[in-house]
Amino acid sequence: MGYDTAAKTDPESVIDEEWGGMWFLKEDLDTAELGISVLELEPDGKGMEHDEADSGQEEVYYVVEGPVEVALADADETVELETDDVIRLDSEETRQIHNRGDERAKLVLVGAPL
Repeated sequence: MGYDTAAKTDPESVIDEEWGGMWFLKEDLDTAELGISVLELEPDGKGMEHDEADSGQEEVYYVVEGPVEVALADADETVELETDDVIRLDSEETRQIHNRGDERAKLVLVGAPL
C-alpha cells in the first residue's frame, strides 16, 4: 500500500494526562526515516529536557495552538513561539518546551532521520 493513516488517539499517550498528552505516531504510520508526534501541554506544563545528539535527529516543532517557550540550554536562550510559528532544532541542541499560556498548548513535532 502506498500510504498509511493514523489518528492522534491511536497510540497511548506517553505522558500523564494531568500535564496534557504526547502521542508518538511513527509506528502507527509505519515511517522508516521520519518521526512525528503530537504534544499537548496544560498551562505550566513542560516537555522533557533532552537533545538528540545520540540519534542525530533534527527536529521541527510546529505550534498548532500556543503560546509556548522553547528553552535552549546550550544557546542559553529561550525562544517564544505563538500559534502557527515553527522552530527547527539541531540534534545537539538541548531543548525543553514550556506552556506559559493560560490554555492548553498543542504542537506537532517532526524529527528525521531516525
